[in-house]
Amino acid sequence: RVLGTFRKLGFVVAEGPEVETEWHCFDALNTPADHPARDMQDTLYLPPDFRSADAPRKGEEALLLRTHTSSVQVRTLLARKPPLRVVAPGRCFRRDAVDATHSAYIHQCEGLWFDRGVTLADLRGVLDFFVRETFGPGVETRLRPSFFPFTEPSFEMDIRSPDLGRLSHRWLEVLGCGLGDPKVLAACGLDAEEWSGLAFGLGLERITMLLHGIDDIRHLYANALRFLRQLA
Repeated sequence: RVLGTFRKLGFVVAEGPEVETEWHCFDALNTPADHPARDMQDTLYLPPDFRSADAPRKGEEALLLRTHTSSVQVRTLLARKPPLRVVAPGRCFRRDAVDATHSAYIHQCEGLWFDRGVTLADLRGVLDFFVRETFGPGVETRLRPSFFPFTEPSFEMDIRSPDLGRLSHRWLEVLGCGLGDPKVLAACGLDAEEWSGLAFGLGLERITMLLHGIDDIRHLYANALRFLRQLA
């Protein structure tokens, strides 16, 4: 459903490896060397002798299990010149303690639109369309200023809907977004004076839990077919 909604807006699906280089996952996305997300207590690094055909090393660069599918955006910008619109769904891995709202792996869908003259109005239009297609025409949206290393300015998007059961009529965070940071464009060999773009990322489990009133993410991974068939 998520991919089908973005296809209506001209987005195509892009994929990348789950075993990723540190450069694609962090450096190219303007993440400083001392950023907490790069710590071993947050990111699953692979042994030094690990080799992957999908994620070749640059010298002795560390390999890891990707923490977000934003790395696919970097690979797309390196492989193709704008204009482009892609969404990148896939699994991500983090050292999160498993509880009702956290898992050691999750599924994300990242979006990227780069062209000449892309603005915040385009970002708001894309996300409002997605939210209303997903949660219905009665949903309200708002953008709150936030911070991500790879977008500037950055926002969190909240929704409020009368049709979410016990969560109805409350503001709920659903995704992060922003305009592409010029440093990311430079890392991918693009001129920020010529190109501009937007990016967003959402957790598919979070959307599923909101839509179906699920209060524990572990239900999605318990292999209980009677439960999972209700979501088909």
